[in-house]
Amino acid sequence: MDILNNNEYPLEIEELEPKITKELMELFTGEHTGFVRVGPKGYLLPHRYTEEALNIYSMAIRPSDIFVASYPRSGTTWTQELVWMVANDLDYATSRAIPLTQRYPFLEFSVFVHPVMKKRFCQENEHSETNLKLIEKMSQPGSQIVADLPSPRFIKTHLPMSLLPPQLLDTARVVYIARDPRDVAVSFYHLNRTIRTQGYIGDFKTYWHYFMNNLHHWTPFFEHLKEAWAQRHHPNMLFLFYEELYKDLPAAVPRVADFLNKKFTEEQVHELCNHLNFNNFKNNRSVNFDAMRDAGIIVDESFVRKGKSGGWREYFDNEMTEQAESWIRNNLKNTDLRFQNFNS
Repeated sequence: MDILNNNEYPLEIEELEPKITKELMELFTGEHTGFVRVGPKGYLLPHRYTEEALNIYSMAIRPSDIFVASYPRSGTTWTQELVWMVANDLDYATSRAIPLTQRYPFLEFSVFVHPVMKKRFCQENEHSETNLKLIEKMSQPGSQIVADLPSPRFIKTHLPMSLLPPQLLDTARVVYIARDPRDVAVSFYHLNRTIRTQGYIGDFKTYWHYFMNNLHHWTPFFEHLKEAWAQRHHPNMLFLFYEELYKDLPAAVPRVADFLNKKFTEEQVHELCNHLNFNNFKNNRSVNFDAMRDAGIIVDESFVRKGKSGGWREYFDNEMTEQAESWIRNNLKNTDLRFQNFNS
């Protein structure tokens, strides 16, 4: 059933089955209406996505726009800072002064801020005008925020390419970052537990089951990656792997610089890599979503966690490891997409 009732939107949107919706909402406590599947791949998103789907799909793209896209927890924040610094000629002063969330609007985040949760956040922050402004900003449609920005615009999204404006790649540039799904699942599990817009209260094994079976936000994971991978040779697409940045950041920086038509000396690359070094990055208030922690929207943990590659081994038992290997192998069949830490 198409629930948009809008003939202008070209993709079908269907409500998730009631039984599964009820099950998911009992564990993902930030959602209070339900979920939808979007497009032929059936991407899972909160019900409120229906309010923004057409606005995002039909938004005006400018040639100077730079999108950083990914499935969540793939190294997005790290890549955003890297891309912004390169594009802005290593402007450390502005980077430190203006939080990353202000430099990069999160295109679809408002659909995750359910009105029930917004009301709760506002009640808890009655004492703070600053926090109330933040909550209001979070609830404002990203397409609206982006439309009001001066150029050049830097935009963050976790939407797959097929849900973004069709003219995007032919008009603007996209940096897509991908990561081993096992590490993605561990990192996203921790974020889902600590960010109350999702508010996951189950265990990791259950979480992994939902993730692998396309019953989590922005899944199916592999279809998301494959859409970008298929466009990797487009001159306006730069496809990166988290593992390559983790293994050899100094080699990755020139690739990003070339893509953005920039040139830096070895010394400048070294300085940027030091800025992006995980220990420095983790302690950088500008990139760590501290304002959301101050407002009680993120609890307990830093938004930037351990930044490890291969850390999934601490969470997977033998059964899950075998499941994951079979799942990855099946999804990589008939494609040349490969993860550095997985031998298929």
